[in-house]
Amino acid sequence: MATEDDFKTMDQIIYRVAAKQVYDQLKTNQDGLSSEEAKERLQQFGKNTIKEKQGRPLYLQFLSNFISMMAILLWISGGIAFVAKMPELGVAVWCVNIINGIFSFIQEYKASKATEALKSMLASYARVIRDGKEVQILTDELVPGDVMLITEGEKISADARLIEASDLQVNQSALTGESNPVRKFSDAIHRNDLTNLEIANLIFTGSTVSSGSGKAVVFKTGMDTELGKIAGLTQNVTDEQSPLQKELNRLTKQISIIALTFGFIFFVLAVFFVKDPVAESFIFALGMIVAFIPEGLLPTVTLALARGVQRMVKKNALVKNLSSVETLGCTTVICTDKTGTLTQNEMTVNHLWLPDKELEVTGTGYAPKGEIIDGDHKITFKTNPDVNLLLTAASLCSNARILPPDEKNPRYTVLGDPTEACLGVVAEKAGLRLENIQNEQPRIRELHFDSRRKRMTTIHQLNKPIHGKNRVAYTKGAPKELIELCENVLINGQIQPITDDMKKKAMTANDSYARQGLRVLAVAVRYLGLDDQDIPTSLSAYTPEIIEQKMTFIGLVVMADPPRPEVKEAVQKCHQAGIRIVMITGDYGLTAESIAKRIGIVTGDHPRVISGLELEGMSDDQLKNALKDEVIFARVAPEQKYRVVDNLQQLGEVVAVTGDGVNDAPALKKADIGVAMGITGTDVAKEAADMILTDDNFASIVHAVEQGRAAYNNIRKFLLYILNSNVPEAAPSMAFLLSKGAIPLPLTIMQILFIDLGTDLIPALGLGSEKPEAGIMNKPPRNLKEPLLNRTILIKAFFWYGILESIVSLSAYFFVNSINGFSLGNLAEEGSATYITATTMTLAAIVFCQIGAVMNCRTENESVFKIGFLKNVTINAGIILEVILLLVIMHVPLLQKVFGTAPIGVQSWIFLICIPPIILAIEEIRKAISRRIVQTHK
Repeated sequence: MATEDDFKTMDQIIYRVAAKQVYDQLKTNQDGLSSEEAKERLQQFGKNTIKEKQGRPLYLQFLSNFISMMAILLWISGGIAFVAKMPELGVAVWCVNIINGIFSFIQEYKASKATEALKSMLASYARVIRDGKEVQILTDELVPGDVMLITEGEKISADARLIEASDLQVNQSALTGESNPVRKFSDAIHRNDLTNLEIANLIFTGSTVSSGSGKAVVFKTGMDTELGKIAGLTQNVTDEQSPLQKELNRLTKQISIIALTFGFIFFVLAVFFVKDPVAESFIFALGMIVAFIPEGLLPTVTLALARGVQRMVKKNALVKNLSSVETLGCTTVICTDKTGTLTQNEMTVNHLWLPDKELEVTGTGYAPKGEIIDGDHKITFKTNPDVNLLLTAASLCSNARILPPDEKNPRYTVLGDPTEACLGVVAEKAGLRLENIQNEQPRIRELHFDSRRKRMTTIHQLNKPIHGKNRVAYTKGAPKELIELCENVLINGQIQPITDDMKKKAMTANDSYARQGLRVLAVAVRYLGLDDQDIPTSLSAYTPEIIEQKMTFIGLVVMADPPRPEVKEAVQKCHQAGIRIVMITGDYGLTAESIAKRIGIVTGDHPRVISGLELEGMSDDQLKNALKDEVIFARVAPEQKYRVVDNLQQLGEVVAVTGDGVNDAPALKKADIGVAMGITGTDVAKEAADMILTDDNFASIVHAVEQGRAAYNNIRKFLLYILNSNVPEAAPSMAFLLSKGAIPLPLTIMQILFIDLGTDLIPALGLGSEKPEAGIMNKPPRNLKEPLLNRTILIKAFFWYGILESIVSLSAYFFVNSINGFSLGNLAEEGSATYITATTMTLAAIVFCQIGAVMNCRTENESVFKIGFLKNVTINAGIILEVILLLVIMHVPLLQKVFGTAPIGVQSWIFLICIPPIILAIEEIRKAISRRIVQTHK
């Protein structure tokens, strides 16, 4: 009986042995396993399933929204309010916390379904041979040693070694990220320079059969398969706090220190200076601590990020987690795939090489729009016989088809190999109609491609004889191998013997194209007659050895997957923004380097290209050194992409990763921000990612980074705005204490709460919707060590706006006293009508100061008039709303009692209306001086 140890290292040797020896290696035979043996192996190896790691229960996910550091601070401040005999304040603060927690949970509820999506990669049933008979079994019953049968259209449900293959092509894009079907065969392979996914006699779980059929013996199942390893990597990635979450925690500590410091100062002043009783002083100090905590900050941050999510959707970026919005803004490295992200994932012929000339082909993609150009002249199949034969041969020697756009698929859809699909497109650009030439030259035989010959041939019946022959063989394949088999060459419609110089000329052209990362196919023709002595009578007797000789070389077809037109500009923006781009692709190094140079990802002449095999032999220290310079990774495995991301993070980088395949899931999960493709991306990639690009376009990532930076700047703007009112809220209490009660308290705790949770909130949200400022992408990513609440904000909030607003608001309090006959030494007593009106005026003055401040906070140094004074509709609506709220609490009797307010007179309204322009003008002068200083330094 086979043991687990027998199969542990099977993938290292199984591809090296001949097909007949595979049965012995895997302890089975051509009749398959017996039912009894299969049952024993199922118990031994377990079911062929992707095991799911137990996730965090839903209730814990819900509760986590109520136990962040900021949320805990609000719970404590609400509790303090109850102790300080202010139950209304306590209830209000706790309600804010509950509403914010529920809102955050709804916004971020995206249960990780990556493992579930991986399970969907497995088919439901598999066809196997057991007890000498073909039977259909559930895929989870597959075991090592099972002889599995596969055919076109089927999903492969276990890693297996082929022992028979007939024109077999397998789509491994879910595992490699490369869309081209991979040809498979059953011969033994004795190379050491291949990764598992490159080995042509192995097939893997999660792949699909594009064409052909085969028989294979299973050697890995369940979590031991390549797909299982990806699942294990994905599940083992632990979620870490985003940079913004870390910043909010740090901000909570800072605010707590500030609030406690001011509370302590007020307590000391009340006890030792005013000589108030200790109990009363303690309650007063508690009230001031609550007042200094910006209760509206957390919901404002949450709602602002939600607004950022909405704006990103318009830029084709769907963000799943709120905090990911800001993470984009501090991204320092983008690890990007090539195919479909930087390129269009539409193979396009861009040149035709004929022995006497090179022709350019215009147009990109699968739409037959474009021309073939020779200098200033347009070439068609009618004007150039060599082009006619080259494109007729290439398009007929192809099995791919292209479906035009329809209601379900707005883009052209390829059925088959994209490399072959573009051959039909370029033929149509020359004026050929595929249906016509297929009718004129129907296919009667095909000699399938195989990796040893590196070519394929199709034989066609000619309706009209050519050169006295009634059949024709068209061959396409690798230039070197094909040209060696040619005896003749076609030049200007004439067939003539091919010389060694001509062969060298063709290979020089091929090498030149290859260095540019382009793919090249050589095309040849041979006319066949029934009376040819070396040609069998029977079609079934046609073999490559008989047909693929004495051929006439026609030319080369040159193709590439073109870069997206907007990507070059997007890459340039990244460089200007201090963001590095590292290409990690499953494609070949030369192709990757060519694309990277064309779009500006690398600027040096000789960037380092590291293959998957080279990376496997590198230590982490060597990898880190390589990552400090321009580098491209090619032909990498999933765990290697994960390793690159991990090492970048260890270097202190904030890493964004793009991906679309199952193979990308671990790296997407590991990254600070995982970006999946919405069109070509697998469900697995989408579930593992934090953001989905609905247009699969790299340029959309750059737009998202810009929005992420704007989101962080906007958080700073409304943090400044919210903290602005803290000093004028505290100044009245300070005046009360320092005057030893001679100045009755000019602002009550409930009025402070009205500012924090009422009038400040809507304009603050308006700041969260500000568009990115000019030049935001010309600066490097923010320094993660610099706190959200930095020195600049503290100085502006407490020593600039704070003092300014304190002077204005206290002046308003004294102004009401003055117009009602009271003087500085004889102010209205607490509880009197004039006192209530005066505190209302203090409140209103702070609100009107904040109207000017919110306009000032829209820009850091730029004039607010330059960006459009009234362009932010949310801020405009917020200003109108806060004035309405102010009027409501002044005139509604019930609210007058709650907030201790009263109506104010015409003189007071004139006073208030003058405040915003003055605040605005003073700040505009400061900004102008600041701009001049910056300009002088430049």
